[in-house]
Parts: sequence; structure tokens; C-alpha cells
Amino acid sequence: MLQDLSMVAMNKRATRIAVSALFFLTGLCFSSWASRIPDIQQALGLNDAGLGSLLLALPVGSLISLPVAGILVSKYGSRQVLLIAGVAYAAVLPALGLAHHAWELSIFLVLFGFCGNIANIAVNTQAVGVEVMYGRSIMASFHGLWSVAGFTGAAIGAGMSGLHLAPVYHFLIIAGIAWTLIVLTMNRLVTTVPNENSAPSLFGKPDAFLITLGIIAMCSMICEGTMFDWSGVYFRRVIVVKDGLSGAGYAAFMSTMASGRFIADRLTTRLGVKKMLLISGSLTAAGLLVAVIFPYFYTAMFGFMLVGAGVSAVVPLVYSAAGKSKTLSPGMALATVSTIGYLGFLFGPPLIGFVAQATNLGIAFTMIAVMGAAIAVMSARIKL
Repeated sequence: MLQDLSMVAMNKRATRIAVSALFFLTGLCFSSWASRIPDIQQALGLNDAGLGSLLLALPVGSLISLPVAGILVSKYGSRQVLLIAGVAYAAVLPALGLAHHAWELSIFLVLFGFCGNIANIAVNTQAVGVEVMYGRSIMASFHGLWSVAGFTGAAIGAGMSGLHLAPVYHFLIIAGIAWTLIVLTMNRLVTTVPNENSAPSLFGKPDAFLITLGIIAMCSMICEGTMFDWSGVYFRRVIVVKDGLSGAGYAAFMSTMASGRFIADRLTTRLGVKKMLLISGSLTAAGLLVAVIFPYFYTAMFGFMLVGAGVSAVVPLVYSAAGKSKTLSPGMALATVSTIGYLGFLFGPPLIGFVAQATNLGIAFTMIAVMGAAIAVMSARIKL
């Protein structure tokens, strides 16, 4: 009996490690691309406006993939879809380094976003299955590994750039690592996630619960997108830091965002999902307001750290809740919530630009603080 229990525990652990490795894979592929954007921009002779336009191709590919991902996962299962999408995601990565013209890069970026987001939906569905095996919240730790992969990919990219290695060779190395991880983990993934094969259709009918989860995710992703794209600008223009310190705010944000995901599961088990979302929204709003009201280096750093801690758990908790939907299969539910949430990444940063142009960055960041407060308000009203 004890031996049987030990084998069950070992199998659970092996499955968790396998799914964790593939979360790391998706984060490594994305961050590897992001780390070489300046080199690719220079190689193609793109100005900032041209690069900005091209970068929209990736989220366009992601949005196109969302309903398709739900269908594929519901029809064929998250394991099979993840393996194929993971191979394809890594395969498209070297193509980004082969582009000689802007139009070629835009096509490859659409494909990269498409394959990447299908892998994202599938791996999150796998994570829902692992949560069922463990009987408790562990989604945030998976997303924490995605963040760690972001740091890893950025560090590798900096090293490759310093060695003047062409992006295509860098990306081929990352693709090789990705394919190796897939081979090593393919037999340890969750075979079938509960309810994942139920009634696939092109357009599901999400209930109010899923729509609310999607809006919560969207508010969080607006805050994340603002930190990704505007934290450096805020420190340079508002805080007026010395040269070389404009990335300090982003580093502060990412440090607490990544570390927060590794303690969020334990806190969620103790406090519950609703209270965690309430705290997360409140921290996000408070952090942004601190940075706006006290626009000095150390206070802004502290504020951005609060924002990182605040947003760290929101998307993992929302995805976990969506995966337990009673009305849609996990794949369709995740695709639905992701579709709504991803609008925050797509439209949030440009919105900041328009508001900042019409007023100033302080007002724009205050507006984003309202999004953090909205997370808390909506979380208080939803049944979790």
C-alpha cells in the first residue's frame, strides 16, 4: 500500500516537472526573440515607427489563434496539441532570424504568435490537469517558471549579442533546447484533462462568470503591458534618472512579479482565490499611485515592486478558475478568457501613449491604477 502511494506521488511529481519544463520552453522561445529585437531592427534597417508597426504582427497572430486553440484542445486533447504546437513554435523561431525584409518578418511573426499562443492554451490546460491531480492551487508556480525563462532568455540573448552571433544561429540553439525538452517530457504529460474533450465548437457560449474572469485578466494585462512598454519611459521622463538607470523600474517590477508567482500558490491555499485577487488588485493600484504621487527614484521603485507583486498572481488564478468552468471545456474556457484578457496587452500600451500625449504620463499611470482597483472590485463580486 505504501509502495503504491509512493508511486502515485512520484508520477504526480514527474508530471508536474514535465509541464513545468514546457512552461519554461514557451517563455524561453518568446524571450529569446525579444532579446534580439534591437539586432534584427538594425539588420533590417527599421526605424522605431517601422519596428512598432511590425511588432503588432505577433499579437495579431496570437488573437487569430485563440478560437482555433480552443477547438484543437477540445477535439484532440491538450497533450497532443501542446507537443505539435511546441515543436512548431520552436521551428518558427529561427525563421525570424532569416528574414531579410520587413514583410518576411511580419509573416513569420504572425506564425510565431499563432503557434506560441496555441502552445500557451494547451500548456495552461495541462496545468489545470496537474492541479486536479494535486487537489490544490499550483498554477502560479507554472507561470513563475515562464517568468524565470524570461530572465534566462534575456541573459542568453545578451550573451549571444555580445558575441556577435547572428540571431538565426542563436535561435537554432534555442530551438534545439526546446525540442530536447519536448522529447524528454512527452511521455510524462497529463494524458487527459477532465472535460477537455467536451463539445468543441468554433464559438463557445461563455457565461457571465467567464466574461468577468476575462475582464479581470484584461485589467491585469493592461497593467502588465504598461510596465513592459512604459516603465522605462516613466523613469526617464518623470523620475529623470541618470543614463543607464531607465530600466531600473522594469527590473523592480519583474523581480516581484517573478518571485510573487512562486509564493502565490501557498498564499492562495491559505487565503482563498477571492481574497488573493482582492489583495492583488489593491497592491497594483497602490503601487501605481505611489509612483505617481511620489515621483522619486526609491519611491517609484517601491511602487513598481508593489505592481509586480500585485499582477503576479492574477492571470494564473484567473486561468485556474476558467479551467474549472462548468459550461465550457477547459481549452475553450481558457481560450475565451485569454481572448478577452489579451486585448489588454494589445490596446493597453497604445492607450497609455494617447493619454500621455494629450495630458502627461502621471495622469496616464493614474488611469492604469484604476484598472488595478477594478480587479479588486470585480473580484469582490464574483463567486469563486
